[in-house]
Amino acid sequence: MKIASENSVLIKDGRSLDLLPHVDTIVFDKTGTLTKEQPAVGTIRCCGNYGENEVLLYAAAAESKQTHPVAMAIINEAEARGLNIPVFDDSDYRAGYGIKVRIGGETVYVGSHRFMEASEISIPQEISDMQEKCHVKGHSLVITAIREKVAGAIELIPALRSETAEVIRTLQNLPQIKDMYIISGDHETPTRFLAQQLGIEHYFAGILPEDKAEIVKKLREEGKFVCYVGDGINDALAMKNSNLSVSLRGASNIATDTARIVLMDQGLRHLPFVFGLAHDFQKTAI
Repeated sequence: MKIASENSVLIKDGRSLDLLPHVDTIVFDKTGTLTKEQPAVGTIRCCGNYGENEVLLYAAAAESKQTHPVAMAIINEAEARGLNIPVFDDSDYRAGYGIKVRIGGETVYVGSHRFMEASEISIPQEISDMQEKCHVKGHSLVITAIREKVAGAIELIPALRSETAEVIRTLQNLPQIKDMYIISGDHETPTRFLAQQLGIEHYFAGILPEDKAEIVKKLREEGKFVCYVGDGINDALAMKNSNLSVSLRGASNIATDTARIVLMDQGLRHLPFVFGLAHDFQKTAI
């Protein structure tokens, strides 16, 4: 345990070192785990008479009480532009889809394309075209609607953690690791783009938070010994369903509380070290 702590790894109980050598499948959450916690705001496309700052301001106001990476990216961009974010009156948050709020008597919707469709809001062709371009590039799109009409959309550009590619290569070279998976709420194209970029064969795209746990359960039913690596509040159930779970420091409280191992440097750099430590521990025990 001392060696682990000296390398910025918190192992909550010694059983984790016994379990790690049995792991043959690693499942990674995408956003905030493989990629940096926060994407960057790219192009802001406006509809009607709305301007960039107005679209951004309404989105930031709606997301102002959220702490997930997309919300923080939008809020930070609004603050960087010196915008005064208003307070909303009431809200209806739907995890994995979007949020509906009341701001100054206006009903504001902020979220994905499917959230707008579920809210029966028509998507202008220019926004649909933008979404297609974003998907090809592996970017995400957050749409803002006011009074049931789309006001604009915000492009969000993900960035891999600097260590991700090297960590994945190292883990893939471990004889015990047979499969790796990426789970993402993003659509097919950006998820496939990332998987190809990292050389990971398997991925699940367009996954709602409650479905992550079911995927892990099915993998275990197939006989796989699963280590789940995630950082969000939406990962807690999947972590509980896995054989072993790893979280990053700075992740949601429920994720770090649930995970058996926490990488304290807020990145993936020490994940291969954890597997190596378990291997050495096993040899010493024998």
